[in-house]
Amino acid sequence: MNGTEGPETSTVGVTDLLAAVVDSLGGAHRPGQVNMAEAVEKAISTGEHLLVQAGTGTGKSLAYLVPSLLYAVEMDEPVVVATATLALQAQLVDRDLPVLADAAEPLIGRRPRWATLKGRANYACLHRVRDGAPDDQGDLVPVDELSLGTLAADVMRARDWAEDQATSRGTGDRDRLDPGVSDRAWAHVSVSARECLGAQRCPYGKECFAELARVRANDADVVVTNHALLAINALEGVPVLPEHDIVVVDEGHELAARVTNVAAADLWPGVIDRAATRSRSYAGEGDSGELRMTGERLRQALGDVAPGRVDELPERLRQALVDLRDAARAVQSGFAGTPGQDREPDAEAARRAAKAMVDDIFSTAERLLGESEYDVVWVEERERGGRILKVAPLSVAGLLRERLFGETTVVATSATLELGGSFDAAAGSFGLIGEQAPKWRGLDVGSPFDYGRQAILYVARELPTPGRDGLRSEAVDALVELMSAAGGRTLGLFSSRRAAEEAAEAVRGRLPGQPVLCQGEDIVPTLVRKFTEDPATSLFGTLSLWQGVDVPGESCHLVVIDRLPFPRPDEPLSSARQRWVEKNGGNGFMTVAANHAALLMAQGAGRLIRRSTDRGVVAVLDPRLVTARYGSYLRASLPPMWFTTDRAVVSGALRRLNAGAAPAPAEH
Repeated sequence: MNGTEGPETSTVGVTDLLAAVVDSLGGAHRPGQVNMAEAVEKAISTGEHLLVQAGTGTGKSLAYLVPSLLYAVEMDEPVVVATATLALQAQLVDRDLPVLADAAEPLIGRRPRWATLKGRANYACLHRVRDGAPDDQGDLVPVDELSLGTLAADVMRARDWAEDQATSRGTGDRDRLDPGVSDRAWAHVSVSARECLGAQRCPYGKECFAELARVRANDADVVVTNHALLAINALEGVPVLPEHDIVVVDEGHELAARVTNVAAADLWPGVIDRAATRSRSYAGEGDSGELRMTGERLRQALGDVAPGRVDELPERLRQALVDLRDAARAVQSGFAGTPGQDREPDAEAARRAAKAMVDDIFSTAERLLGESEYDVVWVEERERGGRILKVAPLSVAGLLRERLFGETTVVATSATLELGGSFDAAAGSFGLIGEQAPKWRGLDVGSPFDYGRQAILYVARELPTPGRDGLRSEAVDALVELMSAAGGRTLGLFSSRRAAEEAAEAVRGRLPGQPVLCQGEDIVPTLVRKFTEDPATSLFGTLSLWQGVDVPGESCHLVVIDRLPFPRPDEPLSSARQRWVEKNGGNGFMTVAANHAALLMAQGAGRLIRRSTDRGVVAVLDPRLVTARYGSYLRASLPPMWFTTDRAVVSGALRRLNAGAAPAPAEH
């Protein structure tokens, strides 16, 4: 179904089921939640796409799950729900869907079914666990032959966990492995889709976690997946999800960025060398040796190119890519001459892994040589030395319009879809703006929170404009004053790791009684847990703390933003997109940079008020939020907090709050 025909009228109404679920939770009935549920039901029945902004506390998950479930049950067709974060996936699968099923079962006459489905590499592979992973020579090496050390210990722990999962009929999902392991360790117990032998050939096919996940998904009413798998299913034409006509995209503000990541590719000499070594048994010494040499030529060519965007391939780099493409094609021919149907599973697994690496190298080199005006190419310096060549689409709007919004009915929701008072930025990123765009509707259902009474937005108008070389002394003074008044309880959101570290060092020296944690000193979940447990403790960090951190209550009374989070002028993708907009007659700064900043500002400010009892201050140490012409646009993207530029008022409110009294901004 996609378009005008909808499901038959249900004997159970959306509002009735929603009320039953809310009552079972002992929660309050929220007008915004009901409004959203009814709007989702209408979108499903009419086929008109829906963009919904639902503020924190609305209960948006149940607002879209209830009409989705009723549709799925009536039409005997699954609804796909795609999220961006593991935390939301866990919330849906472990909390919201079980509660919804309990309330729905007596009303619809059967137990609703749900499943989680991810890409194959997210599941442990029992063949790799039991028979080993390819080494640099392409041979399968059992885990007990690995060198001793942290990597080996993590691999063995992941292997033991996978065996426990097989015995207990668990999911084998990496996200259930606690504590987790590094990507390098996980690679020893997992395979990509192209490396997989297939259930029919694999000796452990009947136990395969990925195959069992697909079986569960095919029988589910609601399939919970991630943005990446949704993108692969829609954009690459790979049917990894069950057939469906309705998609709900939660955390919709992340969709375009996640799809861009899926559509990106890279080349670096190390992976070329590894591919050459692994392919030697299939392509021979000559062709694999040539492939290795082209990797070295690429290394030398990249050494001549400064890190940053590459608008036109230098001749030496172009020739290195031509040589690399041709060498990879020759190696591919060697694989074609060594069919794997008669090989033992172990040998075939090694062959597939090697071929997948060579195929990726060939396709990426070919893409880079195409020099499409719709691709952005850049060179990036790797942390451990050496350079990497990257390519990503200038925009994924056209792909989303054609392959996702053109094929299914989509409900996209987030707490931050409306920027500057308009849905146009989000709609544009989805390909919903223009003459050929499908019909859509934007809806803001508000928030149950009274931001005008619960929160203050303070902008330090008197401070100098921040530079890119860390915090100025005046900003440090303001930060210390505010944190002293708050008694700690501060989440500091900084534009760079350097700024966060400098601020942490300064505050520790001037407020020794207030512990300050800084991102990079431990893994983020551990830092957030320590921050939550001790109200006197503060936490400073960068981008990963701007979104997804949920610390309600007494532990967070103050959120500090050091500067407006515009992308760096030399950031390859955003600078290329900004230039493209200007070339086509638009305002590149507002369309790209200001929208980027508005989204992050809204996400960052959203860390403060998480419950109806929360109180506090969002302090922005960048005067441009009130002095620059674009400041009003950014402020319009924030929750409607009470606004002031008077630091004395804010410090007084924080002191009262710290002493146990809520601030009363309306008195000032």
